[in-house]
Amino acid sequence: MTDNKSCTTNTQLTSLLKQTFGFDEFRTGQEQTISQLLKGESSLAIFPTGAGKSLCYQLAASNLPHLTIVVSPLLALMKDQLAFLHAKGIAAASIDSTLSYEQSQQITRDVRMGKIKILMVSVERFKNERFRQFIESVAISMLVVDEAHCISEWGHNFRPDYLKLPRYRQELNIPLVLLLTATATKQVKLDMANKFAIAPEHIVQTGFYRNNLDLSVLPVEEAEKNNVLLDVIRQQHGCGIVYVTLQQSAEKVAQFLQQQGLAAKAYHAGFQDDERKQIQQDFMLGKTPIIVATIAFGMGIDKSDIRFVIHYDLPKSIENYSQEIGRAGRDRGNAACFTLANLDGIHTVENFVYADTPEKTSIDYVLSNIRSEMQNGQWELQVLSLSNASNIKQLPLKTLLVQLELLGVITAKFTYFADFKFKFVTPKEQIVTGFNADRNEFLSQLFNCAKMKKVWGEPDFELMFERYQAPRKRIISALEYLAEQQHIVLETKKATEVFSVNTTALEASDLVDKLFDYFSDKEQAEIIRISKLIDFFQSDRCLTQQLCHYFDDQVAPQNCGHCSVCRGQVAILPYSSNHQVVSIETISLAVKQLQQHFLTSKMKAHSSQENISVETICRFLSGMSIPLFSRTKVRQLSYFGVCQHMRYAEIKQNVQSCFA
Repeated sequence: MTDNKSCTTNTQLTSLLKQTFGFDEFRTGQEQTISQLLKGESSLAIFPTGAGKSLCYQLAASNLPHLTIVVSPLLALMKDQLAFLHAKGIAAASIDSTLSYEQSQQITRDVRMGKIKILMVSVERFKNERFRQFIESVAISMLVVDEAHCISEWGHNFRPDYLKLPRYRQELNIPLVLLLTATATKQVKLDMANKFAIAPEHIVQTGFYRNNLDLSVLPVEEAEKNNVLLDVIRQQHGCGIVYVTLQQSAEKVAQFLQQQGLAAKAYHAGFQDDERKQIQQDFMLGKTPIIVATIAFGMGIDKSDIRFVIHYDLPKSIENYSQEIGRAGRDRGNAACFTLANLDGIHTVENFVYADTPEKTSIDYVLSNIRSEMQNGQWELQVLSLSNASNIKQLPLKTLLVQLELLGVITAKFTYFADFKFKFVTPKEQIVTGFNADRNEFLSQLFNCAKMKKVWGEPDFELMFERYQAPRKRIISALEYLAEQQHIVLETKKATEVFSVNTTALEASDLVDKLFDYFSDKEQAEIIRISKLIDFFQSDRCLTQQLCHYFDDQVAPQNCGHCSVCRGQVAILPYSSNHQVVSIETISLAVKQLQQHFLTSKMKAHSSQENISVETICRFLSGMSIPLFSRTKVRQLSYFGVCQHMRYAEIKQNVQSCFA
């Protein structure tokens, strides 16, 4: 319970709102949420996108006695919220990868001295043992989890490290929790609340209905998409976003629109940071009115006057769809949302799911790696190397590691960089003579032991310890300080995670099956989610009402009057004419090519028909990207992706019939 109960009456809260943020009144749900928090009641707030979730923690934190920690999934979100808080005179900071060592140290000191009210971090920061030890020594009033649906395995955008937040909260003895999200089904809502023991009466859900959004589903064959897109955009006013699935599509569609005389730009995660920031800034300022983007664009975009959102490709889920259309019309002005839909894109959306499910042999490989690589009860790994070796993509591998943590098999200790290299900006002799005798001697030893290769040098940690008993930590601190002072350029790579291992739990006979079943259940849940998406777009019931019902809002109107279904335009989604089923004979030839390739590649684990799993063959035929295919240059084979226009279940059925 907080000791600050005096600020809980309606009048006092409204006065605080005006005093702190300059607003005259609360939006729906904000006052109830803040009031609960100031009474010491952990809460879950589910508000539509752009409905003022952040203000709930910002005002509450300003009136709680100790530090509030905010876990946010995206650096851009943190930076935007920090800028807002600073403008309102609220002492807030973030600890993130963009800070120098000295900046991080200064923030740490300010937190210890009570100068900071709100500290923003990524969830991955908690994996660092030093950070956890620091937080343990600080009085904390509240933990806030932004985009809290990431906690639930049954929600969209699930992030494995979020699963450990309830445990961190318990270990750090944080008395109060606020979960914030815009998209949660009933199952996800109850799952989130249960993980943090939030009482049902402290779940604040304001309703999902947006009367200013007009929703249309337009059945369009693939070949006609560009023309329909052009027609739709030319009928709109103001700025908008066109969402696509693939980075390549973003560039092609943006180029097409440019050729038609429209000021459009592509945006995706493949661009350099500076370029992405410039594109985003141009959009925010209205210089580029149309952005063609993957879902990398949107999180943290707080532009109130977006007048249209167009889905050129099918979204990943109903949750993604609602989040993306929710970026339109935040100023409460009318906005139009269009989906150019056909069934061609289903296989692409489904293949992302199937490609993420590890095979049982891959899970077994990871467990064997822990047994063989473990030393003195500790196991070290580099995610990229283990991903390649085990044939598990990086995100599902991280999910697997979290599941092993939750089952008590491993415990995260800390992360360090295996490789350091530096080059001199200031001459070596000048650096050394600029310090007192003790540090002068230490730096001389450090530079003399380093392995210099022309311009770059690598510190020799082992030699420094052997000769001078200099611990690794001191060497790294010295290099970081010199980099801060711009005496050297310091580069680090190969982040290495260190876990302690519970050997008894590791040897449980059902461990592989338990982990494989977990991923299989998740796979099926995602496929069902995609099926619901297709049913939604082809439904003869009001689209807006269905969306509200999906997110457990039972008070929305039965017929909104501003969607294509209410206008009598029920969508029947087509397959384009180029959709072809590949023959069994072609599939047999493709399988033989894959087998022969593995034999000639001397891939012993995959050198016989028995050892190439059905899943590996299906992924080859689908044209999926998995570590094994990249490592063995499978993508160069002529039959790679020969079934890419078929759905995975259909491919699997045909492959199984080949081996029947």
